[in-house]
Amino acid sequence: MALLEVRGLKVNYGPIQAVRGIDLNVEQGQIVALLGANGAGKTTTLRAISGVIRPSAGTITQAGEPLSKRACKVTRQGISMSPEGRLIFYGLTVEENLKAGAYILKSKERAQQNMQRVYKLFPVLEQRRRQQASTLSGGEQQMLAIGRALMSDPKILLLDEPSLGLAPLVIKDIFRVIREVRDMGMTVLIVEQNALQTLKIADYAYVLELGLISMEGKASELIRDERLIDAYLGGKKA
Repeated sequence: MALLEVRGLKVNYGPIQAVRGIDLNVEQGQIVALLGANGAGKTTTLRAISGVIRPSAGTITQAGEPLSKRACKVTRQGISMSPEGRLIFYGLTVEENLKAGAYILKSKERAQQNMQRVYKLFPVLEQRRRQQASTLSGGEQQMLAIGRALMSDPKILLLDEPSLGLAPLVIKDIFRVIREVRDMGMTVLIVEQNALQTLKIADYAYVLELGLISMEGKASELIRDERLIDAYLGGKKA
C-alpha cells in the first residue's frame, strides 16, 4: 500500500474539466514529481489533495485512510503544502511565519525542534529571523514557504513550483534541500515545470497533459525518454 493513493481524481472549474480522472501512487520516503505544461492540471491536483478545492469525483487516501476534504484537517492528517506563489505572511517576521506553520502542534518543544531543523536546512532564515518577511529576497521567501510547511511535522510535503522565478543558484539550493528532506525520511510530492532538475532528484514521476496522465515511470528512466526530452527537456539528453 502506497503512503498516498489517488484514484479516479476529477476536478471541474464550472464546465471546464481541469483534471479528468487520474491515478497516482506516492510511496513512503520518495520524491514523486508531477510534470507538465501550464494548464495540465498539476496545481489543481495538489490543491485537491491538500483540501483547498473539492474534487468532483475520485478518492484520496493516506495509508489507506480517506483524507478530509477540509484543508485544516488534511494538515492534521500529516500533509502540508508550500503553495505556488509562496503566500507567506508579509507583515510578520520570519520567525512568526514559522511559528504560524506549527499551529497544529501541541508540544512547544516539538515546535522549537522543528524550527531548528528549518534553520539547519536554511541558515539564511535564522540570520533573518527577526526581519519582516516582506524584506526577504524571492529565494528567501521561497525558503520560508517551504520551512513553514515543514513546521507542522508532515508525513507528506507538497511543493508547488518551488523554483518558479528564482535564479539558477537559488534553484540549486532549493533542490538540494528537497533531497535532504527526503533523506531525513519525509515523503515529497512536487509539481514543477523545471523537468530536468526535478527528474534529477525524483524517484518517480508522472507527466500530465490536459488533465490526464500521459507518461509515468522511474525518474531515472524518464529523463532519458525521447518523448519527454523532445517535449520538456529542450531536445537535449540528460
